[in-house]
Parts: sequence; structure tokens; C-alpha cells
Amino acid sequence: MLIVPPSPSAVVSVFGTGGPPLSLAYLASALEEEGHEVRIVDSIALGYGLIDLARELKAFDPDIVGLTATTPSIYKAYEVARLAKELLPNCTVVLGGPHASFMSVEVLEECPHVDVVVRGEGELTFCDLVNRLARGLGPGGVRGITYREGGVVKWEEPRPLIKDIDVIPWPAYHELPMDKYQFEGLRFGAMLTSRGCPYKCIFCASSKLMGKVWRGRKAEDVVEEARFLMDKFGIREVEFLDDTFTLNMKRARQIADLMVKEGLDLSWSCSSRANTMNEELARSLRRAGCHSIYLGVESAWQKTLNFLKKGITVRQVVDAFKAIKKADLNVVATFILGIPCETGEMMLNTIRFAKKMKPTLAQFTIFTPYPGTEAYEQAVRENALLTHDWSKYDTLTPVMKHPYLSPGEIVRLLQKAYISFYASLSFVANALKRKLVLLLIRSLKRVSLSLRDYVANSIRRVIRPRRVPTPPGTFLSSPMP
Repeated sequence: MLIVPPSPSAVVSVFGTGGPPLSLAYLASALEEEGHEVRIVDSIALGYGLIDLARELKAFDPDIVGLTATTPSIYKAYEVARLAKELLPNCTVVLGGPHASFMSVEVLEECPHVDVVVRGEGELTFCDLVNRLARGLGPGGVRGITYREGGVVKWEEPRPLIKDIDVIPWPAYHELPMDKYQFEGLRFGAMLTSRGCPYKCIFCASSKLMGKVWRGRKAEDVVEEARFLMDKFGIREVEFLDDTFTLNMKRARQIADLMVKEGLDLSWSCSSRANTMNEELARSLRRAGCHSIYLGVESAWQKTLNFLKKGITVRQVVDAFKAIKKADLNVVATFILGIPCETGEMMLNTIRFAKKMKPTLAQFTIFTPYPGTEAYEQAVRENALLTHDWSKYDTLTPVMKHPYLSPGEIVRLLQKAYISFYASLSFVANALKRKLVLLLIRSLKRVSLSLRDYVANSIRRVIRPRRVPTPPGTFLSSPMP
């Protein structure tokens, strides 16, 4: 049984639903090809708590329980692992996902109920593990895992990545509650058309998790899967979950052109980068049914982008905005506050930049050094982390020291960003113009909650920790642009 643990989701709170867990669906399809019986339980989509999961575990009585979790949801996975062991003492509990991949030894030390951690790309590793366990063998010798044996944590060598991802079977959508994934009454799905990232952003672990070499599926296979989702499940909206759908701009155009040629009546969105977007590509995507492009801006300062090793320029950001808007596409832009090299005034300038660029939607987050990232490694070396409570690594809570601002000041800047952007007349007018009424209502609801907190915080005495000068040449003493 493969389980998405119960966990509060910001996506669900805003949009009313979350997306299908493709990672588990890929594992399920690989296991089914090997002849194993598989059941997926998406607790978030089904609204399940631990009592519901207990019922499902008793009914299916699995030999192996597989869990996935991000950093902020890792404790929820631990709870499910404990539940599984209480109900089925002889089952093997396996945990995967980005957090477990980079913190496998720590995970096994923190949670005695987890037996094995699958690191990184999971299809081959998990199938190898399940096949061995089915033959009555132990996990030892399976590449890409960390496991506990006789009370001792053991680490196996990494498994090479799958070079040709076209050979990976499509996700086992039939094991998912596809009718639960809806927005505004429209069924939606998710697809993954590539893996790997050649960029080195210090706040992202994608290139370490899925490799620095980009691996893309053939356009024909992508379009065939999209048609399958439409015909089999009535899907009319798809989000492509690639880190950068347009990383190979030629292939992105091929997919779009083939969608048009095949007559796919599909609405969809994808992620891009400022340096992998131009007007020609944007128009091709628009003709194929794309309505929104997610664009990581992060900061209005070039030296900050260099500090983040983002690999883009502010000029490219401006040009990408123009190209996307000329194609009549929505721009969903992300910005990061609390970056160690920035002062409060610089962050305010990024907020002003966000308002000036007028994206359809803006997401503001707090700089968070996730395990597996260069930022995390450097923060650990310099003792810059404020907490190891992983539930706080939600991009809304400061979890590391900042050389110029207190945690409270960073949170207030985040609140100011959301309030100033979403309560602005330009945003409201644009939302009404683009017929995003429901999203506008949800956004204003969130802004009102932020405003309440903002006012409360402004009248509450903030106790600031004593600032200790940081030595030169460290993460926390990064030179200001």
C-alpha cells in the first residue's frame, strides 16, 4: 500500500483541492508491471485522518507500506509509519521523497517505525526492494536505499538514474481518486514530461535529487498520455509539473504543435525560466491551450540572483514577462524574502517590483534552506539554523538567522507583500478582466487573514534576539548588492 499522509496543505486551502501524487502513481505502475498488487491511498484528496487510514490498512493488510513526504510533512509520515507498525507489526515500512532522500540516516534514527528509505528516483529501486522482500530476502544489496538491520543503520551505494525516461510506464492513474482532483468544477490532472535540472540554485535540491542532466520524454508520448487522461477520466485541465517545462525550448514547441495537430481540447499550465521563454514560444504554448506560466523571479536585484546562482538576469525577467503577456498568458510569479544578502529595504524593493511587473498572481515565500540544498549545507556549517523542527520549513516561517532582520521583521515583510499586492486595485482589476473571480475571492480572503495577523503583530511587542556580529566571508555576512 502506498500512502500520502494526512497533512494540511496551503494549496488545498486556496484552491480547495490538491493535485494527484504522481510519484506514488509512478511507483504503482512499475510495481504492477512486476506483478504486484498495489493500492494507493491519497489521504489529502480523500480527506482521511489516521482513523480512516487504520481502516484501510486493516482491510488491505499489505506486506509493505510505502510513504512519501516533503520536509514540512515528514512528521505526518512518521505518524502513519507508527500506525502501520501498530496494526501490522510484520509489515515493512518504506519512506521516500526529497526529505528522506537527503536525510535518510537521520530519518531512520528519528523514527524507529521506518525500516527502509528509498533515495532519489524510486521506480527501479523500489521494485528491486519489493521483489527481494517478496522472495523472503532482506533489503541488503539494493542500490539506492538506506535501511536498518539489527539496530544498525546501513547505507547502500546510489543507483544510477534512468537515462531513457520514455521506458517508464505512465502513472497508475486508475489507482487514484481522479474524481477528487477538481477546481471550479473542472477535473484536472498532472503530468511529468521531464526529469533533471542543469541549474545550481542554492535554494533548490532538484538537480541533486533527479540529476544535473535534463532528461525529456518524446513529444509523441507526452501528447498520447494527455489524450489518455482526457478520454479515460474526462480531464480538461492539466498542470505539467516539470521543474522547467520549457528548458528544452524546441521540445516544448514540438509538444505544443503536436497538441494543436492532434486537436487536443485541453487547458494547461507549466513552469518556465526567464532565460527559456520568448514571444514565439509563448504564442505556441497559447495556441496549444496553455493559459498560465509559472516564473521564478525571486528578487529584483541582480546581485541577489547571482548569490542564489539562479542563472538569469533581471533584464531576462522583464523580457519574459513581456513575451508571456503579449501571448495573452497568465503569469504566476514567485518571489523570495529573507534572502541572507538582502536588507529590509531591498526586500521592499522586490515587493514594489512585483507590483510594477503586474503578474496575474504572485507567490511570496521566506528563504528556506531545505535539506539537500547548498543553502542548507552552508547554514549547517555556520550554525545558522534557528530550528530543526521540520514542520516549520513551510516557506512561511523563518528557520535561519538573518544578518540584518529578526524573524518577526521578515514575517511582517511577507505579510506586507501579500497585502500590498492582493489588495491593490491593479490586481483586482486584472483578476476581474481575466475572469478569475473565484480565485479573487479566495485571495482576498487570505489577504484579510494576513491583515488581521499584520495588525495584531504591529501592536504586539516583538522581543528581538540580541544580534551577534557574524564573521566576514560567511553565509550570514554575504555582501549586500
